[in-house]
Amino acid sequence: MNIQILQLLNGARKAKGLTVIIDVFRAFSTACYAYEYGASQIIPVGDINSAYRIKEQNPGYLLLGERNEQKPAGFDFGNSPTQLIKEKINSKTIIHTTSASTQGISNATNADEIITGSFVNAGAIVNYIKQKQPEQVSLVCMGYACEHPSEEDTFCAEYIQNELKGTPNHFRKTVERLRNGSGSRFFAKEKQDWAPQTDFDLCLQLNRFNFVLKIDKKADLNYLRRID
Repeated sequence: MNIQILQLLNGARKAKGLTVIIDVFRAFSTACYAYEYGASQIIPVGDINSAYRIKEQNPGYLLLGERNEQKPAGFDFGNSPTQLIKEKINSKTIIHTTSASTQGISNATNADEIITGSFVNAGAIVNYIKQKQPEQVSLVCMGYACEHPSEEDTFCAEYIQNELKGTPNHFRKTVERLRNGSGSRFFAKEKQDWAPQTDFDLCLQLNRFNFVLKIDKKADLNYLRRID
């Protein structure tokens, strides 16, 4: 099994084989929580105007996502697991668009198969890859707004790679490094309305979920399918 770690949109475009699009803070952590709270399906969309159009055509759908970390106008939820409301999400279809993660999905056109990546379901991702035994695995770190590599996504890719290779991981040290590094923004008072401190903890609950989220395409839309 050949494993490569790639970065940002260019990495997504280069990805081949079984591809994991990684966004720890916060998109693909939030997506896992949304399914745990009973969402019926999630439609990841790269372009925000497309998200608005789908919502207009389907008024019963919910809009979830961010631009510049904040909830766009007219959205039901920002990209925050803390702020999801179970009663509102249950049995609903969610349109999900973000600055990084959904862009990666849209650009991974050479991948044989795409699943999403985060720490909250990292163990399930590792088990899924081991069961599939692909020749090529691409771990794509989407970084901050697809513009700069981020510690959390790179650490997650390295964690998955180590687990696949049987190399020890030291997750507690990773959490502390993130708390003092790229995750420190969740502790800023001025950001609590859209990036609350609890998001940091929720996104780093290692192996909380035992399912993977796989991209399926129907017509011209992608869907995140939960595989237990």
